[in-house]
Amino acid sequence: MNALPLSMEPTRLPDGFIESLRGVFGERLHLGEAMRSQHGSSEAHFDTILPDAVVFALSTEDVVAAVKLCGAAGVPIIAYGAGTSIEGNTTPVNGGLTIDLSLMDQIVRVNAEDFDVTVQAGVRREQLNEHLRDVGLFFPIDPGANATIGGMASTRASGTNAVRYGTMREAVLSLRVVTPDGRDIRTARRARKSAAGYDLTRLFVGSEGTLGIITEITLRLHGIPESILSAVCSFETLSGAVDTTVQAIQLGVPLARVEILDDVQMRAVNAWSKLDYPEKTTLFFEFHGSERYVQEQVETVSALASDNGGGAFQWSSLPEERARLWKARHEAYYAAIGLRKGCVGWPTDVCVPISRLAECITETKKDLEAASIPGPILGHVGDGNFHVVFVIDPNRPEEAAEAEALNRRLVQRALDMDGTCTGEHGIGLGKQDWLVAELGDAVDIMRTMKRAMDPQNLFNPGKIFSL
Repeated sequence: MNALPLSMEPTRLPDGFIESLRGVFGERLHLGEAMRSQHGSSEAHFDTILPDAVVFALSTEDVVAAVKLCGAAGVPIIAYGAGTSIEGNTTPVNGGLTIDLSLMDQIVRVNAEDFDVTVQAGVRREQLNEHLRDVGLFFPIDPGANATIGGMASTRASGTNAVRYGTMREAVLSLRVVTPDGRDIRTARRARKSAAGYDLTRLFVGSEGTLGIITEITLRLHGIPESILSAVCSFETLSGAVDTTVQAIQLGVPLARVEILDDVQMRAVNAWSKLDYPEKTTLFFEFHGSERYVQEQVETVSALASDNGGGAFQWSSLPEERARLWKARHEAYYAAIGLRKGCVGWPTDVCVPISRLAECITETKKDLEAASIPGPILGHVGDGNFHVVFVIDPNRPEEAAEAEALNRRLVQRALDMDGTCTGEHGIGLGKQDWLVAELGDAVDIMRTMKRAMDPQNLFNPGKIFSL
């Protein structure tokens, strides 16, 4: 757990390697424990493991230089953005060099007429949308955290808008990537479709830095809707909330966002964000479109909610009120941890076909109600994806064991329903066994690709699967 003593081993880097790094990065090379600790910790329950050194890149050329030095010296290299991933995705399990891309924060080119933009990997999601506002466009992928675009591409992030706008898989048009042998490649041009060879863009999206380091991303954009309306509705039962979501999608209502928070999570959110919503299972909606079209969507969903035991809609089209609402939703993870002082979060997620969602959540809720540790449920129910945050005392091993058992039942339940062990968190350190359970021999194909592209196993080793 993060509360355990940090690993402060002396540097394991080869003789002369630090001097070579300093020659390229100067004062952007860091060897101090505080900086290394920052880059070795996780948002979740994983142990802190320190890299041996940290450098801050300013350009793709910096990344190429670092990769070539690491390749020659046999030093592991881990790409790092904002550090918001929660499956130990950037934990340097074998030490080595962490290359922080957060200073690569330039918006390279906006092609408003083509609805796309090219950015460096360190650009933050909120920064990008602030820049785009004046041209009437926005980037819709919203994982909650103000993550870097490079990190979002590396973990195939999605989030609250995925039900309408898709995930990073759909949003990325092209990548600039530094490969393990130090080549600087582009995976595609800006055309909206292509049949030119292997789809290298999709290969690198979601590869968690194990096949290459993403330094630039070209993204698909969308026009800012004429009208945006947010609404909140509480339900007497969890199944009523899920049924409302499924029925709305089956009727073709183009929900922009629909998030579920169970009664435990609502209690946490009220306390954390100083709100006064009913502490019942609640749906958070957002509707996009023309004013008339949005009103039609609201009327349809309101009627469905009423039939399923929902209360009155609380809604707003005012930007400041919508921002307050979604800020509370985005802080739900920290609110959950706040339920128990001195505890840490063990977040997990699964995704199932929408027709099995109510069954999966209901069975999970029964498990959690019988547990000795709190486990709030929240999620992006519009695409069958939901999360549980187990809140555990890091000094009580029996709580970690209970969380592991609950998580095992949850993931197996999702797989039995032809779902996936992770809808958006990625595999990282936490779900490697479940990846094999889910895909079987296909994981061997992934290993073959990894060995071919990174024969020294230097790029983020130990993640996704063991070699």
